[in-house]
Amino acid sequence: MNDELFDALVILEKEKNIKSEVLLEAIAKSLEQACRNNFNRQDLTNIVVSMDQEKKSFGIFLAKEVVENVEDSMTQISLADAKMIDSKYELGDTVNVDINSRAFGRIAVQNAKNVILQQIREAERKSLFADYYDKENKVVTGVVQRFIGRNVAINLGRVDGILNESEMIRGENYYPNQRIKVYVLHVDNTPKGPRILVSRKHPNLVRCLFEQEVAEVADGTVDIMAIAREAGSRSKMAVCSRSENVDAVGACVGQNGNRVAMVVDELNGEKIDIVEWNENPAYFIENALSPAKVVTVLVDEEDKEAKVVVPDYQLSLAIGREGQNARLTARLTGFKIDIKSETQAIESGELDEFQEEYYGQGYDEEGAPYEEGAPYEEGYYEDGYDPDQPYDEEGTYTDDGEAYYEEPYAPQNEQNEE
Repeated sequence: MNDELFDALVILEKEKNIKSEVLLEAIAKSLEQACRNNFNRQDLTNIVVSMDQEKKSFGIFLAKEVVENVEDSMTQISLADAKMIDSKYELGDTVNVDINSRAFGRIAVQNAKNVILQQIREAERKSLFADYYDKENKVVTGVVQRFIGRNVAINLGRVDGILNESEMIRGENYYPNQRIKVYVLHVDNTPKGPRILVSRKHPNLVRCLFEQEVAEVADGTVDIMAIAREAGSRSKMAVCSRSENVDAVGACVGQNGNRVAMVVDELNGEKIDIVEWNENPAYFIENALSPAKVVTVLVDEEDKEAKVVVPDYQLSLAIGREGQNARLTARLTGFKIDIKSETQAIESGELDEFQEEYYGQGYDEEGAPYEEGAPYEEGYYEDGYDPDQPYDEEGTYTDDGEAYYEEPYAPQNEQNEE
């Protein structure tokens, strides 16, 4: 019987992923309770349960104190009776008196069984919660089990997760035994076991899929700085590299686009734009509006607003179908974005504002920082300067330190005229 008991513990340990020590503790508590029920003494605290897993043996005892006059036979033993067990015992010693657990009544045994089952269920619940709590905010693979109203139960191995209708990708169909990857939103510990909420819609699903497919993202060489997503349609992801030798966008796209293709396939064809992140918000917004080309960007960092001018023929591309490209760019960058064509900007007079803002701060007409010694394009400054000569900080055009023009840009001598 003992062998069967300990063999059953080994099977439970493998099937339920419960440590044998926990199971042994549950059995010990059940035997203690059965002993109290058998003797109808709930106040007994001197019950000792000994279990040896290696020897596959267990025993239950009452620890009794050796006294001259016995007042409570459940907690005390006379010196004469103690000497019969072992002659070494003296007054004040503690003697473990063996109890025949086979003699326990049916009710006591049934209660012990219930205690064991309850302890096993509790241990299993804690084990499940611990396992899946570690998977929170991660991607796991599950199998579609059944529909619960408009929600779907996803088998995650030892427990089912719930994919609510609000976390499904619009237009995506599910069928029994379909294998899908889901993002674990939250794990709750309930009396009936862990309750796991999963999602196919969360932006971090895209992040985790790239961590699985791109080694540079997994090891931290490439960081995913921000993600904006309209699940089932399109996502934008901003990345940057911690190494000068690694192209962040190229690493995520992969050779011939194989890496991003794996993620797109998992998301059933959802388009993914991967752009370079930049700490300069003007550059970042320009990158985020890809594939549209940008003429210039004016940023108000305090109010988190940006005005963007694009070529006339790029306006619809910059805004996107139903405003999707502009909307995702705003979410990705955190800026409220106003996009206008060059014609609209000229008619409203805002193009002059762009030029004054950027050229006054040392930016060229494309919104890029002006490099010292680089010529300005003709047409943005007053007539009368030589566009082939670099422009210095004092307002003069110079060549190797020799002044060519000074305000009002009049020729100085015959050499200048030449």
